[in-house]
Amino acid sequence: MIRVLAGAIGLGVLATSALAADPVEIGIGYLHLTGLKAAISLVEQPAENDGVAGARLAIEDNNTTGKFLNQHFTLEEFRLKDGDDAAKTAVALADRNIGFIIADLPAGTLLKVADAVRNRGTILFNAGAIDDRLREEDCRANVIHAAPTRSMLADGLAQYLVWKQWKRWMLVVGSHEEDKLYAEALRRAATRFGAKIVQERVFEDTGGARRTDSGVTLIQRQMPVFTQQAPAYDVLVAADENEVFASYLPYRTWDPRPIAGSAGLVAKSWDAAQDQWGAVQMQNRFLKLSSRRMTALDMQAWTAARMIGEAVSRTNSSDPKILLDYLKGPIFRLPHSRASGLRFGIGICSSVNQSCWWTAVWWLRFRRRKVSCIKSPNSIRSASIGPKPNASCTENGEVSHVALPSASRNGYLACGRHARRSLHRLCVE
Repeated sequence: MIRVLAGAIGLGVLATSALAADPVEIGIGYLHLTGLKAAISLVEQPAENDGVAGARLAIEDNNTTGKFLNQHFTLEEFRLKDGDDAAKTAVALADRNIGFIIADLPAGTLLKVADAVRNRGTILFNAGAIDDRLREEDCRANVIHAAPTRSMLADGLAQYLVWKQWKRWMLVVGSHEEDKLYAEALRRAATRFGAKIVQERVFEDTGGARRTDSGVTLIQRQMPVFTQQAPAYDVLVAADENEVFASYLPYRTWDPRPIAGSAGLVAKSWDAAQDQWGAVQMQNRFLKLSSRRMTALDMQAWTAARMIGEAVSRTNSSDPKILLDYLKGPIFRLPHSRASGLRFGIGICSSVNQSCWWTAVWWLRFRRRKVSCIKSPNSIRSASIGPKPNASCTENGEVSHVALPSASRNGYLACGRHARRSLHRLCVE
């Protein structure tokens, strides 16, 4: 009896000392620009904490689990003003042993930050940039993407429009560079899913005072005239990421037609109306925390921070290298309100560089496809879509064609030296 009591006391002492130990601290940085992107509608202006509010909710979720595992998560927000060096700020965070940074930054700035902290082992989580090149020629091995690409958004929109049998599109493109990139993604999606663009028109941004009564009246009157004398079409698709004209299109076109793209039916990674897979509980928790509805950027930032929390709890490590390997591994799953479980498919970068070469080889081996003919990063040039899986090699041992099953569609991924215009953008999907 005495021995049993002594053993119980010993276990109690050990448990007490374990609970008394300092928790493992996991610091996460959040980089974004000051200033808000203006929207045409006053009721749709983004909140000042758009994005970072989602990350804060994820930190609460991480700490709910972390208190049982002796882990503690913190979030440090950094608002970058015009002229501030984002790369220098990221390096300063890395020097303080903050190994994880969630970034809501333009693509060019994101790449500078990724290159600056690459040798320090810091992992970046892209929560805001939707440029396809970040998964293609500008793919970085230390960047995990929580934000969709333009191609992903265009594909989702196109699939719905084709399902509705709205296959004849009139495409209206803005004059800014981002508008042109989205238009290119829409053209590719139309070709891919069987829609037809019957006509394209360009809406030039000439400036002007849109907030004045005369400015609003002028642009509203432009819409019927601008859209008349068009060929027969089912839906007008607008590419206007800078919100110059698209929001004025609904109910003002010459022909009564639905609007999609940058106004009307808009493809997003998240919506406040989502109510499946536990989304109602998440929506309510976010509303209680931030006193507003959750946006797509909030969800993308939440996803990034929760990925960190999930990886830390599963690996019981705060080492960025260990966590990066786990995140890119086959067993990672993130319980999510957009699906029953999310994971990363390690795919192929077009114009493959050294940072993405290993991901291509890993994918092929994981899928048990032929890899003996792959000799170097130069063996893979681009990725495209096709109907059947197959593989073949050139005489010198380079891959001329490799087909892989797509995790998201019935087609396949193929890498070869052709079809540059029909790329399926992947590095970490």
